[in-house]
Amino acid sequence: MSTKSNGTHSKTIKVNYLARVEGEGALYVKVRDDAVEEVKLKIFEPPRFFESFLRGRDFTEAPDITARICGICPIAYQMGASHAMEDACGVTVNGGIRDLRHLIYCGEWLESHALHVFMLHAPDFLGYQGAVEMAQDHPDIVKRGLELKKVGNEVMALLGGREVHPINPRVGGFYRAPTRRELDGLAERLAWGRDAALETLQFTATLDFPDFEQDYEFVALRHPDEYAILDGRLVSNRGLDVPLDEFLDHIYEEHVEHSTSLHAAMKARGPYMVGPMARYNLNFEQLTPLSQEAAHDVGLGPTCLNPYKSIMVRTVEMIHACDVALDLIDRYERPDPSYIEVTPRAGVGYGCTEAPRGICWHRYSIDDNGIILDARIIPPTSQNQKVMEQDLWHFVEKFMDLPEDDLQWKCEQGIRNYDPCISCSCHFLDLHLDRA
Repeated sequence: MSTKSNGTHSKTIKVNYLARVEGEGALYVKVRDDAVEEVKLKIFEPPRFFESFLRGRDFTEAPDITARICGICPIAYQMGASHAMEDACGVTVNGGIRDLRHLIYCGEWLESHALHVFMLHAPDFLGYQGAVEMAQDHPDIVKRGLELKKVGNEVMALLGGREVHPINPRVGGFYRAPTRRELDGLAERLAWGRDAALETLQFTATLDFPDFEQDYEFVALRHPDEYAILDGRLVSNRGLDVPLDEFLDHIYEEHVEHSTSLHAAMKARGPYMVGPMARYNLNFEQLTPLSQEAAHDVGLGPTCLNPYKSIMVRTVEMIHACDVALDLIDRYERPDPSYIEVTPRAGVGYGCTEAPRGICWHRYSIDDNGIILDARIIPPTSQNQKVMEQDLWHFVEKFMDLPEDDLQWKCEQGIRNYDPCISCSCHFLDLHLDRA
């Protein structure tokens, strides 16, 4: 960090490397006469062109190719691509195959949320540069986090063939369905994970949160029968309620000069939030009873408007994921066959699932032979970029009198509240605070 003064009451704060986010970029905040003038979340990672090199590939290849977009949440891309191809071909996957998709997604939520809560976000609240430093004083907390992540990885490895970029999911289902005995082996681990997540929620409730509630438009999936992960309609707390194929009728993407990642916004309304807080505020009543009770016990309630408390919301979702996974295992009957045969036909298909960080929307056009003609993927981090900038603007305005180091720390934490996967959106890093 460096601080400069040019004699005109201007200050510049630089962070040459922002740790504990996935990706690379920069943050620029300009303050003049005690008023925020400009906030830019600069993303300078080169575009990755996944949508372009999907063109000309067979429709069955989309789940494996798109999984490479992210090593933390590959299931989100595999499921979204699979659903979209099935939609284009007029196929709906239900029953035991859908249950397996739900189960592997619970594993992804568990491993991703555990990584964020313990390794990336908790150090902010406890005043450590990272999890390694935090482990010296809080070894039990870090060990619990690593073990919770391991439980999620075990679910993904069993159902997916491996935990990173799983190879077992496919269009129509899975190449192989696990036996009941194999799943029973996970039940004890998930029961431990649920208890560990309950204990973690009690820990997160003791953290010191800034007084910073905001008025958000939340956008998430809603399913009539469950806390939506796999599918549903797109809804918001300001009246949005549409099927997946109407997504672009209400939401647009745009290029901004300071980012190689597109920024998404609601037409005529502006920034919106996706992710755990959006799901929680829109669908709280569909969390498992244990998850709701645990949230009430720590004073969280059905509404949370403070992004710094997202660490608590993610922990509630870990409890929910373990609860749902145990129920899915309890009622499991091995599907035979383990997939539905999907015959290609010319058409356009849509898919959207709830990645740990929020909705991940897919649209594909294919021809009669199943060759991909066009692809469009809108990941959660690109949807949250505008609201991240908005949070930082309002936070700096409210807490401008904080010491420079503290303000800088809180701004970095403000980005980590969203657990951004910046490489998915096109990577994060260099805080430049300009006071004039």
